[in-house]
Amino acid sequence: MTALARLTEGGFSIGIEAPLDNDWTLAGEQARRQTGRLPGEPDLRRHAELARLADRLGFRALWVRDVPLYDPSFGDAAQVFEVFSYLGYLAGVTQNILLGTAAVVLPIREPLLTLKSAATVQRLSGNRLLLGVASGDRPVEYPLFGRDFEGRGANFREQVALLREGPQARLPDGLDVLPRVESPLPLLVAGLAQQTPSWVGEHMDGCLAYPGTPEDHARRVAAWRDVAGGKPHTKPYASFIHLDLAENADEPLQRWRFGLRGGRKALIAELHALRAAGVDHIGLHFRRNQRPLDETFHEIAEHVLPIFHRSSAKVAAPAVEICNV
Repeated sequence: MTALARLTEGGFSIGIEAPLDNDWTLAGEQARRQTGRLPGEPDLRRHAELARLADRLGFRALWVRDVPLYDPSFGDAAQVFEVFSYLGYLAGVTQNILLGTAAVVLPIREPLLTLKSAATVQRLSGNRLLLGVASGDRPVEYPLFGRDFEGRGANFREQVALLREGPQARLPDGLDVLPRVESPLPLLVAGLAQQTPSWVGEHMDGCLAYPGTPEDHARRVAAWRDVAGGKPHTKPYASFIHLDLAENADEPLQRWRFGLRGGRKALIAELHALRAAGVDHIGLHFRRNQRPLDETFHEIAEHVLPIFHRSSAKVAAPAVEICNV
């Protein structure tokens, strides 16, 4: 089974987005100051332990971001490590969880090395790579890498062609890039990457969407299906939730930008609504989570994953009162 098929096995799945730290909390900020980390730089001391735990508990995918340079104006260092190097490491400490990028900024990278890096992770992970790609949105990076910000759309198309078709057209006779891609790299696009919707729908295997409400996603899913084909799950639509899971299972839902706080019943109801809106996968982001992450992972694995991670995903949504704030 391909990584893309595994992502939507059963019709809907739940994953995790790195970094595996809850540094966007009061306690996390205090710890950051005490250890001298930069603003937005997570504590990575437990990242391997928590990645293994997420794998054992059955989360479907672990997503990492591509942030080449730390920019204090953004105040977000993502998971710090270089994206392909980190995925190679994660491939060695996990067994089953899919490994996704959300998303590699193609136009600032050397194309042949990107192909080699992706093929390497695909091989080392046992075909668990989900290659999310983007054109980037931080203009400061482009001149530092000798790249043209205004031309990033054309550059993106050229790199997608290389990832799809292989390197032969770019290399002299007899040269190759090893390891060779064993099966087509699954390409999921973040945003439109400076392309038209029709181009994205034709050339991309899936969509990585910004967080939003179920109503937001219903509109976006309809637009994605319109350009990518009407069949659900074959070209999956994925998004993310910045989650603060309350200890009280009955605590009502409160929304904030990119996410929510609430007990597990509110989370379950939200996931039911997202699935009904046509979302295929949700990655949970825990930097705002106030409880210990291992405790939170265990609660979700015990009470949430069994509802959604099974072959027959047609489960009636529970009657839960939700307070939208």
